[in-house]
Amino acid sequence: MQRVYAFGMTDTREFASQAARQGPFFIVFNAGAGHRDAEAEKQAIGRVLQAGGRDFEFLAFDETEPIDVLARRAVALAKARQGVVVAAGGDGTINAVANAVLGSGCPFGVLPQGTFNYFGRDNAISQDSGKAARVLLSGLISPVQAGKVNGRLFLVNASVGLYPQILEDREAWKQQLGRSRFVAFLAGMATLLQSRRQLQLRIESAGQAASLRTPTLFVGNNRLQLTRAGIDAQHAEAVAQGQLAAVAVRPIGTLALFGLLLRGLLGRLGDADNIRSFSFRRLTVTPRGMKRIKVATDGEIVWMQTPLVFEVAPEPLLLLVPTPADQVKVE
Repeated sequence: MQRVYAFGMTDTREFASQAARQGPFFIVFNAGAGHRDAEAEKQAIGRVLQAGGRDFEFLAFDETEPIDVLARRAVALAKARQGVVVAAGGDGTINAVANAVLGSGCPFGVLPQGTFNYFGRDNAISQDSGKAARVLLSGLISPVQAGKVNGRLFLVNASVGLYPQILEDREAWKQQLGRSRFVAFLAGMATLLQSRRQLQLRIESAGQAASLRTPTLFVGNNRLQLTRAGIDAQHAEAVAQGQLAAVAVRPIGTLALFGLLLRGLLGRLGDADNIRSFSFRRLTVTPRGMKRIKVATDGEIVWMQTPLVFEVAPEPLLLLVPTPADQVKVE
């Protein structure tokens, strides 16, 4: 867990403290996240908040209004009424809402609803909606690091190359076969069978420059995901110390890529000879011959102009996290 700071250390935290203790909750709710019954989840959340004597409002995402617009509306309401902005959904939903919250001074709560839920799990927040809702009532405010790539926020990871393609293909498979880790694995296998492209990258950090040929560059901001994949503990710990962790795959064939996928599933990716990893606070990446490139941020794919600048955001999110007694053991 990241360090939990006492309330009232700054004017911003005092505002956030009062909102967290007394203010209403504005919950951006993605009904399509995970496998759960959306109405049942809303009722479970509502019962807990009503029992706690707090006002709340659901802002349901149904694709008629872009989620980033919905998130900005939630922030405007929270600022006007000194409330809390809450994201209920998977890592992509949490990312979209956090992007609107960052720098607003509003406290941020999460109700994990997705398949992987790396952000919630890394912060010891239960995946049970009722238990997570109780964290909103009694949690502590903890400043949590965010990463950015060309100004776009990411909480779990950002990447270019093969990994965004895997995510894009995985979404297509999920629409046909449903959302599960097994479907995600099959989609990844299918993508590797078709993948041939290598990126030629120039990378610059802390005054040092190097050339890198790789099928994918992955930048992590989540210790749980890095640890689960078996990335060197030093780099996972660097995230806790205010840095980001980069992982690049050396040019290899399809069979070797399958081997790396299996190593990642077994938590042994850091043992592979074909992996290069390093930590940084700011990294400039220039792909040769490409003015635009697909970038994945917490599972969402966008086109970005090059060069890409990956960096630690200057301000943290003011996240509501469980008290030590309410923390959930990471599974």
